[in-house]
Amino acid sequence: RGSYEVTYLCRAFVGTKETAFIYAVTSAGLVHSVTRSCSAGNVTECSCDTNLQHGGSASEGWHWGGCSDDIHYGIAFSRKFLDVPIKNVTGKSGSGLVAMNLHNNEAGRQAVAKLMSVDCRCHGVSGSCAVKTCWKTMSSFDKIGRFLKDKYENSIQISDRLKKKLRRKEKSQRKIPIRKEDLLYVNKSPNYCVEDQKLGIPGTQGRECNRTSEGPDGCNLLCCGRGYNTHVVRHVERCECKFVWCCYVRCRRCETMTDVHTCK
Repeated sequence: RGSYEVTYLCRAFVGTKETAFIYAVTSAGLVHSVTRSCSAGNVTECSCDTNLQHGGSASEGWHWGGCSDDIHYGIAFSRKFLDVPIKNVTGKSGSGLVAMNLHNNEAGRQAVAKLMSVDCRCHGVSGSCAVKTCWKTMSSFDKIGRFLKDKYENSIQISDRLKKKLRRKEKSQRKIPIRKEDLLYVNKSPNYCVEDQKLGIPGTQGRECNRTSEGPDGCNLLCCGRGYNTHVVRHVERCECKFVWCCYVRCRRCETMTDVHTCK
């Protein structure tokens, strides 16, 4: 029974939008972490991007310098570490999922590459910017995460049958190309709003929410349109503590009343 339940759970969540996001953000995180370590000199096999140590634009008054992040090493490491185990999966039934997972891994790496930026530092007399030294740097992982979150929200459902290449499920949209940074999924996500013990989904009933927030913690979104209950919670704590010579601390006992909102 235990083996059956594990298999059932795996099938329920394999190939969903959420697993697509997990593959992409894991791949992006590995690229980001390894590349940062290279630039910091913490990895013996890599350092700064040596391809950008010379050159630039003399006419525009700048040249490459500093330590550019060697994203090429980070991407190659990520492919070897994450893609090779997936490629070892065999069987016709898994070939479509394998191709999809590899694509989502690459989408994460492409996100890091796409959001690379150029930073510069000015050099010159009395703070002038006669010459600039520039280098390439990765964006913060927070920015990369927001980019991938947007891709998650606009992910593309594909056919579960692999024919030469991945293709959209909707026949009317198959002429629209699938880009490298797009996230792909096969199976629709289960309903996370409602409890499902077989799938291990707790639902959102009883979850504490923020009545004034428009974000994911807000009652409108978290409660899935069911509304929320409000109850008052009394908090008792020590307050206005003072040191009394010698030698103890004297405090008052304070009470506060707080409105707590929970999903119906």
